[in-house]
Amino acid sequence: MLATEIEAKPFLKWAGGKRQLLEQFELEYPESLKNNEIKTYIEPFVGGGAVFFELIKHYNFEKIVLNDANHELINTYKSVKNEVNAVIERLKEMEEEYLPLDLEKRKEIYYARRDKFNAEKKELNFNKFTKAHIEHAAKFIFLNRTCFNGLYRQNQSGEFNVPIGRYKNPTICNEENLTAASKALENVILTSGDFEKTEKYIEDQTFIYIDPPYRPLPGTKSFTKYARADFNEESQNRLADWAEKISEDAYLMLSNSNPKNTDPEDNFFEELYYEFSISEVSAKRSINSNAAKRGEITELVIKNY
Repeated sequence: MLATEIEAKPFLKWAGGKRQLLEQFELEYPESLKNNEIKTYIEPFVGGGAVFFELIKHYNFEKIVLNDANHELINTYKSVKNEVNAVIERLKEMEEEYLPLDLEKRKEIYYARRDKFNAEKKELNFNKFTKAHIEHAAKFIFLNRTCFNGLYRQNQSGEFNVPIGRYKNPTICNEENLTAASKALENVILTSGDFEKTEKYIEDQTFIYIDPPYRPLPGTKSFTKYARADFNEESQNRLADWAEKISEDAYLMLSNSNPKNTDPEDNFFEELYYEFSISEVSAKRSINSNAAKRGEITELVIKNY
């Protein structure tokens, strides 16, 4: 799989996305990647895919595996990969219907479509792929492009419950980028489930970038409810145990929050990843509902090399 000249970018907005960190990440990657010696690339938590879309522009891989616990997300990737023209056609219809409306009419359409999305997901078998899955993917993209802050959040019943965002002219269908993303995904293996299931794809010269839901910063109410079950501290510990287990078989690079932004005495990650190297990168994030407390913070990059 040769590095592509296609300038594909993430087609979804994603909370905690890594686009702003890509230049800093370039300094953190293993030398084997920079020397094009890495054969397999794996992301157990693909999210919006910013790192994936950037890496394939510059590096050659024989195998790429993108996974996420969010079945709707992976269904959307599969739909863009396999049926991008159908996705584009449906999104154009949604865009043409939605954009001319005032806010009240937009609310009617947004919440009706959100209800249909939640009803559909209860009926879909995500182990198969049908026309219904393409329609579901189009709704996913529509909701992502029009909801508040591009969040994906579920309630206790597993229903998407993010309210409408107040955008004047949201881009619902970026045909050029969706087409480019489809090309970029052409030979990618897409899986949905727990991060540990990606272990079976590890081969000689594998690089794994791990970007889990972040541990909340001490004293803040950070978002962790990415799916019905929280990615809590028990999950963070299980992830660290898994990283240690596979550390001898692959190059690992993990991202997470830096608790020292709010509590200089919090050594959670130093203790959890005591055998790994830990560095910091700068990010512009909102860590508080108070606008005065938004700005540049640091995040952690944790590596086994």
